[in-house]
Amino acid sequence: MFTNASSLSRPGVVGVIPTDTVYGVVARATDPTAVARLYQLKHRENKPGTVIAASIEQLVELGIKRRYLTAVSQYWPGAVSVVVPCDPCLDYLHQGKLGLAVRLPDDPQLQALLLETGPLLTSSANHPGEPTANTVAEAKAYFGDQVDFYIDGGDLSHQLPSTVLRIVDDAVEVLRPGAVSIDV
Repeated sequence: MFTNASSLSRPGVVGVIPTDTVYGVVARATDPTAVARLYQLKHRENKPGTVIAASIEQLVELGIKRRYLTAVSQYWPGAVSVVVPCDPCLDYLHQGKLGLAVRLPDDPQLQALLLETGPLLTSSANHPGEPTANTVAEAKAYFGDQVDFYIDGGDLSHQLPSTVLRIVDDAVEVLRPGAVSIDV
């Protein structure tokens, strides 16, 4: 399914793919130029996207401390994004927030892509305040030729976005309810 996504290995490339939850605009998380392009496309300032990865090891290699990831690993793989602290060196990703939502998807095809590309920054395929695209046609209506490729994963209207959590002093805070119900 992700054959066109191999272009993500080129610098500055941004695309739209079906993630494990909804259609997302994606860029390689290790490519500051592509990340800046994604944020500009989405009109995102001070609202970082989510980094999806194939493994905790990929996130550690990106620069996120293992201790934060190990502490929340019980939520993965799956449709749960957890906000973890990040170093200032990842400012291009977290936009000065010093924290970033991260997720290890539970989708074999997406995991295979992430093994090939490394971690991807993703944000829902829509404009601010608009509904998330449920089809590639809807994503194209939002972004047209402003992205480099689209991957058609069919109609995802039955999918929910990831649940977003933050852990503070051993307490779980649900920042956004989503695909996985979390009792707090």
